[in-house]
Amino acid sequence: MKKIVIISLIVILLLFCGFYLYFQNTALQVTKFLIVDSKIPKSFNNYRIIQISDFHNTISKKLTNQLVEEITREEPNIIVITGDLIDSRRTNVDVAINFLGKIKDIAPIYYVSGNHESRISEYETLKKEMNDLGINLLDNEVIEIQKKDDIINLIGIDDPSFSNTIEVDDCEIIEDQIKSVNYDEDFYTILLSHRPEVFKTYVNENINLIFSGHAHGGQIRLPFIGGIFVPNQGFFPKYTSGKYEEKNTTMIVSRGIGNSLFPFRINNRPELIVVELKNK
Repeated sequence: MKKIVIISLIVILLLFCGFYLYFQNTALQVTKFLIVDSKIPKSFNNYRIIQISDFHNTISKKLTNQLVEEITREEPNIIVITGDLIDSRRTNVDVAINFLGKIKDIAPIYYVSGNHESRISEYETLKKEMNDLGINLLDNEVIEIQKKDDIINLIGIDDPSFSNTIEVDDCEIIEDQIKSVNYDEDFYTILLSHRPEVFKTYVNENINLIFSGHAHGGQIRLPFIGGIFVPNQGFFPKYTSGKYEEKNTTMIVSRGIGNSLFPFRINNRPELIVVELKNK
């Protein structure tokens, strides 16, 4: 009798763990932020931006369907994708393109690369197919978004892993990339950049709002502590999820959608970011 009870408890525990992992990796969480700034033009009041990051060839139909449904429901003005649309360890361009095909008519889409794109031979194919869909690829350039008579800057920079300069660290590469973009600093400026760990660089460049990813929320998150480990930040990292502010700069870090080397999320559901702009 005692043996049966023990086996039953083990089975229940395994079933619970399996359900928990399934839920944590396929149940989308929508996180909303209100960004209030006097530099935001009044014409852009209630301007809604959806951020997708670190899709990593997500093959879960449940998760993909939730993404499409939520993006449609939110009625964004634009959609921004902040890198790692694919995964270099199991690259499948078709998965990424099929997903983009489902959301391309909801709102204009703006994309920047992540470190995984820099590792794959299929990147040129991915870019061509995104162009064919009408996705806007921002490779160290700016687009001025106009509403009525007002303008905001939208800058996108390549992931620093595309650089062949081994002697130069990521902060310097990103600083040079931002400086190379010819944009009017009098306008409210939004930057799409995969890397959150160089937040101080964004602050020094006086960027108003940054959308970033890469950290996967630390993959495993502990209550009251946060993420455990992030590439380029190490253990108990600082920039993993949410909103960070310093001086005139705000950075939004998405926990992302998919997984890469570590196949599970724990206490860290896939995340879709919705940001609304408001003039102070």
